[in-house]
Amino acid sequence: MYPLAASTDAATVDPLAAVVPSSEDAKTAVIDGAAANLANLDINDAPTVVGSLAASIGHSRSSSSAGPIVPCCPAVVAAATTASSTTGDETDGDADNVSANAEAEAGADVIVAKAKSKQGCNAQLVMAGDFEQANHFYPRVLNAQIHPLVSSFFQLGNERIIARYVHLRPNVNQDKLRELLAYKPKHFAWAGSDLFNVTTDQGQHQMIIIETNSCPSGQKSMPLLQDTDECGGYRSVLRSAFGDLLKTAEIDGELAVIYDKNHMEASGYAAAMAEESGEHVWLVEYHDSDQDPPVRWTDRVMEIRDAAGAWHPIRACFRYVTQRPWSRIPLYTRTRVLNPVIACLAGGRNKMMAARAYEMLNAELRPYNMSVRVPLTIYNVVRDEVPLWIDSMGGHAVIKNPYSNAGQGVWTITTKEDLQNFMTLDHRYDKFIVQSLVGNASWSSTTHDGCFYHVGTIPNKKNNIFVCDVRMMIAGASDGFRPISIYARRARLPLIAKLEDDPTATSWGMLGTNLSVKLPDGSWTTESQRLVLMDRKDFNQLGIGIDDLIDAYIQTVLSVIAIDKMCQRLVDDGDKFNYDLFRALNPDDALLSELTL
Repeated sequence: MYPLAASTDAATVDPLAAVVPSSEDAKTAVIDGAAANLANLDINDAPTVVGSLAASIGHSRSSSSAGPIVPCCPAVVAAATTASSTTGDETDGDADNVSANAEAEAGADVIVAKAKSKQGCNAQLVMAGDFEQANHFYPRVLNAQIHPLVSSFFQLGNERIIARYVHLRPNVNQDKLRELLAYKPKHFAWAGSDLFNVTTDQGQHQMIIIETNSCPSGQKSMPLLQDTDECGGYRSVLRSAFGDLLKTAEIDGELAVIYDKNHMEASGYAAAMAEESGEHVWLVEYHDSDQDPPVRWTDRVMEIRDAAGAWHPIRACFRYVTQRPWSRIPLYTRTRVLNPVIACLAGGRNKMMAARAYEMLNAELRPYNMSVRVPLTIYNVVRDEVPLWIDSMGGHAVIKNPYSNAGQGVWTITTKEDLQNFMTLDHRYDKFIVQSLVGNASWSSTTHDGCFYHVGTIPNKKNNIFVCDVRMMIAGASDGFRPISIYARRARLPLIAKLEDDPTATSWGMLGTNLSVKLPDGSWTTESQRLVLMDRKDFNQLGIGIDDLIDAYIQTVLSVIAIDKMCQRLVDDGDKFNYDLFRALNPDDALLSELTL
């Protein structure tokens, strides 16, 4: 996608919703009711539904403080006919367990998950032994074999990565790079960056950051590195970033995963957490629009509600809440949260602050010949100023809502009509960012730093080259950073040499890689045929090598450090939020009015 929006506000599909009773007759009734729902269910949801049903009925669970076991929320099932085994949801901001095909030649049926309001949901209890791969990975991932080159990258370790990176860039300070990879994040320990593989007119080939996300997806799209570790990257994140966080918990309580999208991965983290901790874990659906949410804050301690209406204090929580999390999660909490909301405001969900964070770190790293490489970014732009900045970039640029995700709030501007359409829209927020556009050689933005354009995929049989982005997920802990997962996405339409060659081709069709598509009625579709796995079948399409993966990893680490340092500027040692500084850096009254301090 260009430029990629961090995470999605898609509806989460929960196809099974029934209290699991104790009597055999009642269990039979539950099974019959679930079977009736399967008639309207996406085939890709079937493993999740059947697995959840079997786990709920087959296991006898109890807790001294827990009520009856209830799946997260009443069923919201997408109408479906058939689906390819390759279908799945979008990566970071996806409508989970739904799929669609925007291109008729691909031949897949369109499956839509409509966004329903979630009201009065209760927490679901997850136990050790509940992790089932079919519930937490795409079907095509279950049978995929990791590409040997990608496997080699994950086996390198930071010292060998440093040696290779400095060998190719002898002006980079090796000691400083080692210090950066050993950096322990204070606030922003789990992240994923979206990167473009670009080149210049002079042939300078490099990976550039489009944005960095504080609730990244990717586990369900990553083939296992080791067949014997069924939890894969889920376990890696929990042992590193979440493991360090858990050691700092200062209150008594239980463990939880809260989410507002991507049930497939959120429930995967909950099941893996139960495996790792040996404790039960609460899985809680927590939506911005919920008038009776299952989460409350008492003296800044998170409490979650079970099916019996009892509230349970939480000592540590894994957060997969992506839609305006600052509107309902306090900036300071006694419950340990990965990642805390400050990570979102400082850049993980705020492109405006991320741009400032990158500038500050780049100034610090200039003597060491390193930087976060990003398109030229102009921030705090009011709507009336937008045309002036578009003109300064040669009439080609990208406008972004700084706080949106899932490909929403991103406008690629290549014609006067594109700009006019943007100017006539109503907008929720007061400020925008304008970025240089990375397109093809003849229609990218022209800036003082030159012109970036896409390397793209290896040409297909029709000699078509497609834009592709790469998602690199990492985790930071006391022993430094490590890569967790990688996947890629390609655009719908092939790049054309000149825009006038095909007047029907849209710039977004050629540049937008986000898989989630929001329809006018509020429903979401997912074009999963554009997902590119790191397996033997897909990876070669990308035309990248191990040095490109190393470059992407280093860029991701630098972007995360930049945002973590911005967090530290905004929060003092007593965890007090510096509101005045934030308002000076991000003067958007519409955003400021949403904060839960």
